Amino acid sequence: MPLVGIAIFGKRGETTNADDALLRGMADVGFIENQNLIIEWRYAENSYNNLPRIMGDLVGRRVAVIVAPGAVASVLAAKAATQTIPIVFMIGSDPIDFGLVESLARPGGNLTGVAQLQTKYVAKRLELLHQLIPSAARVALLTNPANPFSQVESKEAVASARSLGLELHVANAVDQDQIDAAFSSLMALGARAIMLGGDALFYFNRSQVAALASRYGIPVIGQWREYPAAGGLVSYGNNVLDALRLTGTYVGRILRGEKPANMPVQQPTKFELVVNLKTAKALGLSIPDKFWALADEVIE
Repeated sequence: MPLVGIAIFGKRGETTNADDALLRGMADVGFIENQNLIIEWRYAENSYNNLPRIMGDLVGRRVAVIVAPGAVASVLAAKAATQTIPIVFMIGSDPIDFGLVESLARPGGNLTGVAQLQTKYVAKRLELLHQLIPSAARVALLTNPANPFSQVESKEAVASARSLGLELHVANAVDQDQIDAAFSSLMALGARAIMLGGDALFYFNRSQVAALASRYGIPVIGQWREYPAAGGLVSYGNNVLDALRLTGTYVGRILRGEKPANMPVQQPTKFELVVNLKTAKALGLSIPDKFWALADEVIE
């Protein structure tokens, strides 16, 4: 049976939904774990520092495919470990910008996958946050500097804030403890609203972020539906589980003989605005009717 290595950024036991989405994608093209496929699961425990070791181990085990979902740093670690084993990624940025593929239509090397191209939606999320709290002149971006995408994301957020006439503070967090510290420092700076960066750290720790937002009584917008589902206020972005399932289908197709070099990088086409009504009420927000009209889903 073919051997596939999957490197998940989060902690073992806390990523069930993401893991299951990948498995569903592989099953869609006929590969089921422990029936006709063996998977070596690896978890980075929310630390990018663990990725080079993980990728080196998977290469040493001679896996048929390496799956690197969630962050540019994961894919770069896989790319550094091998130039021959196929690598399937799921990232939020343009893979061309980081030298992962030659083009979206024809990747040209041993990497392909799903790119959510979130950079252009950073400005949209900040705009939505401004619509929700128009009186908030001082806002913040919480990002993970260990992810190379954070530099692009921060630049886009700063430009968007300037166009909206907002004062933007960029706060960094590379682990759970630093998320707590970042919230505390942003409140001391007088931030009135926060935008979460599109990093896996905030996806896998979304419940912690939602609890902090509730404790400090501050509106926070995220990228994924899972954030308001965990008690957060609002999200705008594509469905990450759909993207992971699509990533899984690419793994199966490669196992059937397709070459990454000829498999176009896929891009989600549907983006959703999701609002948690209970959280909005708890924050005492008066949400404009126009904003409700834009919402694709209201969680009550």
